[in-house]
Amino acid sequence: MKSRKVKFSLVFRDMWQSSGKYVPRVDQLVKVAPAIIDMGCFDRVETNGGGFEQVNLLFGENPNKAVREWTKPFRQAGIQTHMLDRALNGLRMSPVPADVRKLFYKVKKAQGTDITRTFCGLNDIRNIAPSIKYAKDAGMISQCALCITHSPIHTVEYYTNMAKELIRLGADEICIKDMAGIGRPYSLGKIVKNIKDEHPDILIQYHSHAGPGFNMASILEVCKAGCDYVDVGMEPLSWGTGHADVLAVQAMLKDAGFDVPEIKMDAYMKVRSMCQDFIDDFLGLYISPKNRLMNSLLIGPGLPGGMMGSLMADLETNLKTVNNARVKRGKKPKDQDYLLIKLFEEVSYVWPRVGYPPLVTPFSQYVKNLALMNVIQIQKGKERWSMIADDIWDMLLGKAGRLPGSLDPVLVEKAKAEGREFFTGDPQDNYPDCLDRYLEQMNERCWERGEDDEELFEYAMHPAQYEAFKSGKAKVEFLADMAKRKAAQKECEQGGQTSANALLQLPLSPQVMDVDVNGEKFKVTVSFGISSEEAPQSAVLQPQTSVSASAPSASGEEKTLLSPLEGKFFLTKSATETAIKEGDSIKKGQVLCYIEAMKTYNAVMADFDGIVAQICVGNGATVMEDDVLVKFA
Repeated sequence: MKSRKVKFSLVFRDMWQSSGKYVPRVDQLVKVAPAIIDMGCFDRVETNGGGFEQVNLLFGENPNKAVREWTKPFRQAGIQTHMLDRALNGLRMSPVPADVRKLFYKVKKAQGTDITRTFCGLNDIRNIAPSIKYAKDAGMISQCALCITHSPIHTVEYYTNMAKELIRLGADEICIKDMAGIGRPYSLGKIVKNIKDEHPDILIQYHSHAGPGFNMASILEVCKAGCDYVDVGMEPLSWGTGHADVLAVQAMLKDAGFDVPEIKMDAYMKVRSMCQDFIDDFLGLYISPKNRLMNSLLIGPGLPGGMMGSLMADLETNLKTVNNARVKRGKKPKDQDYLLIKLFEEVSYVWPRVGYPPLVTPFSQYVKNLALMNVIQIQKGKERWSMIADDIWDMLLGKAGRLPGSLDPVLVEKAKAEGREFFTGDPQDNYPDCLDRYLEQMNERCWERGEDDEELFEYAMHPAQYEAFKSGKAKVEFLADMAKRKAAQKECEQGGQTSANALLQLPLSPQVMDVDVNGEKFKVTVSFGISSEEAPQSAVLQPQTSVSASAPSASGEEKTLLSPLEGKFFLTKSATETAIKEGDSIKKGQVLCYIEAMKTYNAVMADFDGIVAQICVGNGATVMEDDVLVKFA
């Protein structure tokens, strides 16, 4: 009997984003592509999608240029490229209007992406169905994903029926997206077999993460059941919060009798060496050493490997907040492991109470953020659920899709008390078309729409990040942050401290650095020493204009709005909102601004009526907890 073929896909984008914050620059991507092709074992490569484009913008690189140059060598070699697509959310954390979603697929096809892997973080088929049509209309292969999690609701029958419905709606392929690696091997095999029994010609691709320890057994089970493609990683970015290494998967499947491709080891070692060079260059500054470890504690909270890189960075930032609160209350500071265990415990508490959303982007971040906010608020002596970001409320209220389970009565009552309404209609109806508005803004600024309207698409998909990219601010902030981390690393090495603590050690004196932004030179002074009286200053392109002090209130006490957490300050989160300005009258409970932290916009509301006397922070500036944001008369 002829051996059945199993093919491999290198999830290069996810390898990096499961390890840390950033992906390689376009010059690095183009450099490594030929070596990946020379390995000779990949029929597919994941080139972009998810947070990829936001990451490019964050360090001042045009993502459209990156995608075109990165996909080109694979297409020329006959290797299919695929990307991750968040359905209603497109490439971002928040929902996207339908006209932007339609343009999305046309742009990505023109840029060289063959397959779109569409998933809804709630497994709400209403959010996926339009993407099937948009992708196929653009000439792309529509691969639809089942977001795997383990709960009383998410059974083999649940996933089998979901796959059948997606195929009925026109999906060309099915992806078993085991994003947290907590799918149980036997059950995953049954899901694949059920799909293949009814639709033997439908291609199935399996994606998993190594963290909890199930995924090698799961790969073997799904392949026995008929899986056609397996997503793999490779050293130095396999295992841990990443994926199973292609060497181990190939050897396991070959021993089991499958027809798998051979791997050219000289090319493997070349790619491995290049990736290590990229890590040593700057990417390693954003990779926690703990992300190299597998941890079966992840079985409980079920957090996906794709967000563990950012999770460790979040813990690093919020540990300071937690310890400040503990010291104020006369308690001893805690270490990062303490906060990690508290967070895992809180995720396990929160998840069933918010309706068992599959823990995948953006809802894994929402559940994690909500849990982390609960931990922080409890450490401050406040109540659980006292701070819930707008995007998280949208999930709870049904605006992002239908929750698989029921919402806890406490949250239902909290929503009613705050005048929030539950939504049961089509989620897309909440987000009207907007391309005309963004095109008008681009014309006013004399910005080019770009080849195949790709710049228009990028602006509409990531407006705040795109504006920071165009102004050069993103590159300045990235280079300043990288300089800070390199200085901390150097100080750590000289002081003999452990690498795990390196990023917490900051130089006390201001650092002067030269920055090149689109050919224009800037000299930037960056301060990042921390004491109990002061916080790090953000890098700026030029001195900020001073604003007159606010008038005192009638009681003689100055009223101020303080930042509830560390993050980036924004007056609005979309072009549909009107920013407050000095002289405006405001009412208690009114949303005045947002703090973007952990990939969500946290609304900051007024605690009293008043008149805006001074907006103390520039739009997009980094703020610390308890920084004064607004002063009132």
